[in-house]
Amino acid sequence: MVRPLAAVALGLALVSRLSAQAPAPTAPPSSARPFTPDDVLRLHDVSEPRISPEGGWVAYTVSSADTAEDQNHRAVWMTSWDGTRTVRLTNSKQGESAPTWSPDGRWLAFLSSRDDEHTQLWLLDRRGGEGRKVTTLQSDVDDYVWAPDGHRVALVAEDPDTAKPKTPAPIVIDRFQFKQDESGYLSKRRRHLYVVDIETGKATLLTPGDYDELLPAWSPDGKSLAFVSKRRPDADRDNNWDVYVMEAVPGATPRQLTTFEGPDDDPDYESRPAWSPDGRSIAYLQGGPLKLIYYAVQKLAVVPAGGGAPRILTATLDRSVASPAWSADGSSVYFLLEDDRTVLLARVPANGGAVERLVSGPRVVSAFAAGRDGKLAVLASTPIAPAEVFAVEGTTLRPLSHQNDEWLTQVKLGTTEPISFKSRDGTPVNGFLVKPADFVPGKRYPTILRIHGGPVSQYRSEFDFQLQTLAGHGYVVVVANPRGSSGRGERYSTAIYADWGNKDAQDVLATVDYAVAQGVADPARLGVGGWSYGGILTNYVIAQDRRFKAAVSGAGISNILAGYGTDQYVREYEAELGVPWKTLDTWVKLSFPFLHADRIATPTLFLCGDKDFNVPLLNSEQMYQALRSTGVATQLVIYPGQHHGINKPTYRRDRMVRYLAWYDRFLKQ
Repeated sequence: MVRPLAAVALGLALVSRLSAQAPAPTAPPSSARPFTPDDVLRLHDVSEPRISPEGGWVAYTVSSADTAEDQNHRAVWMTSWDGTRTVRLTNSKQGESAPTWSPDGRWLAFLSSRDDEHTQLWLLDRRGGEGRKVTTLQSDVDDYVWAPDGHRVALVAEDPDTAKPKTPAPIVIDRFQFKQDESGYLSKRRRHLYVVDIETGKATLLTPGDYDELLPAWSPDGKSLAFVSKRRPDADRDNNWDVYVMEAVPGATPRQLTTFEGPDDDPDYESRPAWSPDGRSIAYLQGGPLKLIYYAVQKLAVVPAGGGAPRILTATLDRSVASPAWSADGSSVYFLLEDDRTVLLARVPANGGAVERLVSGPRVVSAFAAGRDGKLAVLASTPIAPAEVFAVEGTTLRPLSHQNDEWLTQVKLGTTEPISFKSRDGTPVNGFLVKPADFVPGKRYPTILRIHGGPVSQYRSEFDFQLQTLAGHGYVVVVANPRGSSGRGERYSTAIYADWGNKDAQDVLATVDYAVAQGVADPARLGVGGWSYGGILTNYVIAQDRRFKAAVSGAGISNILAGYGTDQYVREYEAELGVPWKTLDTWVKLSFPFLHADRIATPTLFLCGDKDFNVPLLNSEQMYQALRSTGVATQLVIYPGQHHGINKPTYRRDRMVRYLAWYDRFLKQ
């Protein structure tokens, strides 16, 4: 369940430092071809930029499809700061991730499962030689951070499962939340903190017990660790994470640092606590009240490391932030700021004050690295360029990685235009219109309404291969960020709280009205589709509006009652909807598409992975069966071994091929 930009009035003064300009992309040659499903396999996913301590290099990872093995392989690369040298550092079938420089810059650590059934910590010596495996734990290393002395790391690993009978043991369930997508059924095994000696590989357990301890961060003096945990009875019942601090020695007692009745540094946002350079303060994310779950705006907070009341540095911003990192001199805190259809790099004075936008404009900055000498590197994408690593230099972005440059010159991309319009009740809604590369003004096109997942997510100014594939096949694509989306403040997100398929459905239907009124969309050839909450809202839309001639519903749910206890969202359901035996009317209201499936006339393709515990397959099966029963054209496609995200390369291509074939069948023939 993931128009020209107007100035947003913010209660907190917002100062624009620059709108960094990246070099203009090279125009494709006349021989360039349209974007196709095959290009999904040519995309290189760049991520995890890290600046070396002396500032001379940036390490990052690149994930690419290995069509022979039908797997995605991630490798570690690095590029010199001046951009003249690029080196691939790793090359194993198992792949590598999470590169991190040692404090002295000698070592580059990473995680990999090469030569082991579990993911372990590895080191590369920058002076030369092969990678060296440091840990030999009996479970996966999930996360790690270097100690300031460079001789130790703190890491997160799950309790080992030492029992390995020939016949799998029965699965015994006694946790409140007992399912998690990709993890499967949850046992009593917990994730704990260890300290590992780099030379010997010896791992010392710091936090035994019946709790998860995540996102460790070392104090500057190397004596203490901050981390997040829910150290309370039956912790699965809510999302009340808190920040803790403990001495980095066995037997030390963790000290609770935050007490907000809501999530502090919710691990879902992958933003670890950040110590100030002087070790006196810790920056972190503060969510909203527990009842608001994922609808709440994430705020930047700073708390004294010795204890005390936190200060909220973005209290009146009404936008979510992520990934806090202190400047080298401790005077300010950098962070990612989500705004309308964009994510940008910003900073705020550590003592409070105006938020300063450092890298903005129509793009998405999905990660950044701050060097000791003030250098900044960002991972940035635009609608016509997948994410690459850039150096921030004054008012420009200088490219450092070029992983997608070559193949992009071979294709003609659709044009993406920001749009803004009024919903049926007058609410302003923003989105994008994607036109085929050879779009002819005045001609009406078969048009697909795509709906994003989440629901608290948004379409942003970034590269989207699904939209480009549809546009490359001759479709106009319209997308919107209806009420419930992120990027427009908490009131906009909470507008659909316990009211799915109402205001958000009005907003996406108004998107189609807009495209038709603009003379772009052919009202007789309209399609709709989405994945996760996008599939859920697709089901609501086709149960309310019969204009659509074809629909694609991926990993959605329509009988909300069927979700209780069968997916991973039990605490979110209970917070937002109540329990079915007390608030049955709400659950029935939200199950509208399934309970009124006889109102659906749109031919619908359903797709899902058979291992999906996020929005399980049974939900797509029910809707497929309902439409088969009512005689509406339908089909169900199940991807073996896949979770909520379809990751196997051939399946990702297959999904796009099936999208096009289904839409073509009903919109072009």
